[in-house]
Amino acid sequence: MRVGDIMVRTPVSCRGDMNLGEAIEIMWNRNCGILPVVNEQKRVIGVVTDRDISIALGTRNRLPGEIKIREVATPNVYSCKASDDVRAALQTMASAKVRRLPVLTPAGELEGILSMDDVVFHAEMANRLSELSADHVLKTLREVYSAGVPQRVLEKTVAA
Repeated sequence: MRVGDIMVRTPVSCRGDMNLGEAIEIMWNRNCGILPVVNEQKRVIGVVTDRDISIALGTRNRLPGEIKIREVATPNVYSCKASDDVRAALQTMASAKVRRLPVLTPAGELEGILSMDDVVFHAEMANRLSELSADHVLKTLREVYSAGVPQRVLEKTVAA
């Protein structure tokens, strides 16, 4: 199964010179948690997530309209291509510990977004007919979230 079979083909993006308020509005209106950041040539040069925005707003003591996307966007873009096998994309997600990947054309332009939600939905809908097993999806989720629990939470859980 290819990424192109299950990715969202109507992605939205933002520019680095936009402010966080504009990005939040896009995320709200399009019900998404990631925005690829594109340059003038429409090439993906970074990503900003709802988490990036929340941390920026909670730590900078500035209004959303005062903070530019380029200040908080992650320049390291983990991505895939529509022609990639879904399992390869899942491996990228697992090793990078991300839940969403921009799907790029060979020229580096945004073609879509692949999210764990899409993968889970497809695996559940296809169920046993799919070449993508639920075990494969669960293994990826475990790897993505494995280092995400703060040590203090783990200590309290073990002590309880």
